[in-house]
Amino acid sequence: MAQAQLPVLERPRSLTMRQDAWWVQPAVVAIILTAFVVYATWAAFQNAHYTFGPYLSPFYSPELFGSSPHAWFGPKPAWWPGLLPFSPALIILPFPGLFRVSCYYYRGAYYKAMWADPPSCTVREPRDVYRGEQTFPLIIQNIHRYFLYVAVVFLVILARDVWNALWFTDPSTGRTSFGIGVGTLVLAANVVLLSSYTFGCHSLRHIVGGHLDRLAHRPVRRTAYACASCFNRWHMRWAWMSLFSVALADLYIRLCSMGVLHDWRIL
Repeated sequence: MAQAQLPVLERPRSLTMRQDAWWVQPAVVAIILTAFVVYATWAAFQNAHYTFGPYLSPFYSPELFGSSPHAWFGPKPAWWPGLLPFSPALIILPFPGLFRVSCYYYRGAYYKAMWADPPSCTVREPRDVYRGEQTFPLIIQNIHRYFLYVAVVFLVILARDVWNALWFTDPSTGRTSFGIGVGTLVLAANVVLLSSYTFGCHSLRHIVGGHLDRLAHRPVRRTAYACASCFNRWHMRWAWMSLFSVALADLYIRLCSMGVLHDWRIL
């Protein structure tokens, strides 16, 4: 019995048959992410105007080595390479940066926007070979959960910065007193948004209960899983809001340090 020969379908030459402006969303995402990376890189290499009174920019926190009063271990270390410009931010930024880069949501966002992988629904990729995340450097994405542990430590440190931002020193008398400035609220809002983004992480949700078959007899794990799931429902929004908040916090402190803005004291 002769077998029917199925027709061989040729790959369409156009990327899609969609008639709407499907390219707008990935283009906007690409512009915003590029702008953030450019600003964060520029700010990290400045090594200036990252403190103002009790405020410390989140790009520079924790300041392990530096010239400001916030430095933990003193000035520039002797082991720093002479050919590399020194900045406290260069020591710590790779850790929260890798947490965001390997984030499940951000991976989907910048794969589409930067690499067209794929650019949008029902829009084919402009390449014929797909290698996935099995080769360097994308294989690093698979250790996202370990960057999560580091991100939680950074949240504790940033929360401590908010506490420090509640205590103002009078330069004339040297007396320290409790107070709240606009910068205090800016740093506090940044910690809230970063915490909401971190605690809604897919990896955290899996760690607290996603790998279990039953949660009925584990009340603590069940509550933690429900809490992480609640944050996870807004994970995309937390991701974008925290991205803006960390950049705006740095910008606010920078402009106050430069004398462009005045930090209003509320209390």
